[in-house]
Amino acid sequence: MSDPKPSVSAASLLPDLRARTALVTGAASGIGRAIACELARAGAAVVVADRDEAGGVETVARIERDGGRASFVPVDLRDREQCRRLVATAAERWGEVDILVNNAGLQHVRPVVEFEEARWDELLAVMLTAPFLLCKQCVPAMVAKGWGRVINLASAHGLVASRNKSAYCAAKHGLIGFTRVLALEVADRGVTVNAICPGWVRTPLVERQLPDLARQWGIPEAEVAAAVAASMPLRRALEPREIAGMALYLCSDLAAGVTGAALAIDGGWTAQ
Repeated sequence: MSDPKPSVSAASLLPDLRARTALVTGAASGIGRAIACELARAGAAVVVADRDEAGGVETVARIERDGGRASFVPVDLRDREQCRRLVATAAERWGEVDILVNNAGLQHVRPVVEFEEARWDELLAVMLTAPFLLCKQCVPAMVAKGWGRVINLASAHGLVASRNKSAYCAAKHGLIGFTRVLALEVADRGVTVNAICPGWVRTPLVERQLPDLARQWGIPEAEVAAAVAASMPLRRALEPREIAGMALYLCSDLAAGVTGAALAIDGGWTAQ
């Protein structure tokens, strides 16, 4: 009796994505930029989506310097119509989206009783509603092709909570729930849907939190950075390229059976 499972090898860890189009939000810096660059190195045509035009253009320049293909599309993910146009623009430039990476994020640190309602709406719009809208637009084409990858950047804060981060934790917990539901809906259609849950990563988003945390804890920023690193058993912050490596793996044939997962890359933080 023949083995019905696909044949894969260690070489599949470096996928050949030359026939694929990838859309990466929040790709102007940090984790998003690292993922966009890795997907481009694997051959994908990458749509770099962000509000930050200068950063987005720089990401494209880096990809092109390495011989890759990319274009920048400015987008405000708080605007539902812009989310819809983003997918159409990506398809016009490079073909229908095969790989969707919902990475864009922002943070606001306040106790619940002081949390501004407008900021609550903003965080959920960018980190929960926008991924829903982009998936709704992209997944039908993936299903029609019989191949697709959705990678949602959640967080260790999608698995555990921290004080004063109610909107961020709510959005990331919700994103993991959404990931699991969509994964079930398309599990037999060649499309995988997973969430990556990083711990502290050396990115502009994390660096911008340090002043707020310093005020909250009543200690200098340098001590906050040291305390953050110490909170992870690995005793260091992660680098964006480490998260990008997981995203690249999820696009490989070896990961064809991985779906509906919330994959922690957090230096052991959530294992404590």
